[in-house]
Amino acid sequence: MQVKTNRIESIDILRGVVMVIMALDHVRDYFHYGSFFSDPTNIETTTPFLFFTRFITHYCAPVFIFLAGTSAFLYGSKKTKPELFKFLITRGVWLIILCLIVNNFLWKFDVTYSFIILQVIWAIGLCMVLLAFAIYLPIKILLALGLLLVTSHNLLDSIILQGSSFKSIIWYILHQQQFLMIGDRFFAFAYPIIPWFGLITLGYCLGILYKKGYNPPLRNKYLLRIGLTSIVLFFIIRGINMYGDLVPWSVQDTTTKTILSFFNVTKYPPSLVYLLITIGPSLLFLYAIEKVKNKITDFFLVFGRVPLFYYFLHILVIHVLAIIGMLIFGGDWKNMILTSDVFMNAKLLNYGYSLFVVYMVWIGVIALLYYPSKKYMIYKATNKDKWWLSYL
Repeated sequence: MQVKTNRIESIDILRGVVMVIMALDHVRDYFHYGSFFSDPTNIETTTPFLFFTRFITHYCAPVFIFLAGTSAFLYGSKKTKPELFKFLITRGVWLIILCLIVNNFLWKFDVTYSFIILQVIWAIGLCMVLLAFAIYLPIKILLALGLLLVTSHNLLDSIILQGSSFKSIIWYILHQQQFLMIGDRFFAFAYPIIPWFGLITLGYCLGILYKKGYNPPLRNKYLLRIGLTSIVLFFIIRGINMYGDLVPWSVQDTTTKTILSFFNVTKYPPSLVYLLITIGPSLLFLYAIEKVKNKITDFFLVFGRVPLFYYFLHILVIHVLAIIGMLIFGGDWKNMILTSDVFMNAKLLNYGYSLFVVYMVWIGVIALLYYPSKKYMIYKATNKDKWWLSYL
């Protein structure tokens, strides 16, 4: 069934690609051997294939947040500023609630909520609330603000706080990844929002290039130039090795390890070079895909048009499949109920499967979720009068 829509397909296709890739990372989280106790980017213990499996998924969060800003601009281009303000506030608060209640349950199946992870949905929600106020600024000021936050936030890397004081918690939310007990619950502040807010602001500014009536050749020229410039800046700044990432790269005992060290950029919070090497190629993808229309792009389009529905559904499916795997191949399925003591659970030390299995499960998950996602995409497109669908 062909669904007529005014949505810009290239943006949805890119979003769909990163949503599909995102599932690979989450399948790895639940299925790969040692995933609960090891870091796939640890140069001393990883392999090139495992490192690549993790690195390719680095594109997901920044592209998702960046395009959330672009979508906000395009939504606002058909609305008044007060209407856009209301939408961003309500959707932002809604995403925060979904993260705290729904997302944390789906990831861990822990009804006690003993382990609260503030993940990407939380970051998008907070950034949308902040963006609701920022939209009243002139677009040039917004562009300058986004560039300032993205390029200079690494100057704050040396500010490290400890403890659970109000001041410390605010800083963890803003710029420091931290894990700590607050009361009887364990919290993971995984997505400090200063650079993410800078990124969503830049995504909002990108929306100008997709505004109705904008010259497509001029848009493509900007996408190409900005994308290439970002990649070149990545190699220059990373090569100089004095600024732009929390952890400098270093020469290792093998060439392969040295290359891995060079590309081992920091995500929590996202460093300048991390954002350059993820957003740069993504802009080139938008440049290349704009006039492409085939079965492959139609496939990714499905996931890109129902991102929130797909996000929660894929976490549920992956988690349930991990439990089924435990039941079939041995082990206590209750270990897949991840409480605050998961990282001290010795029963999970030897749990997991090979990367080959991870990739096979990933392909299976995507195949399983395609038709439900397509059905929901069609439902949304044919029921635009239902206001609540814009929140799902």
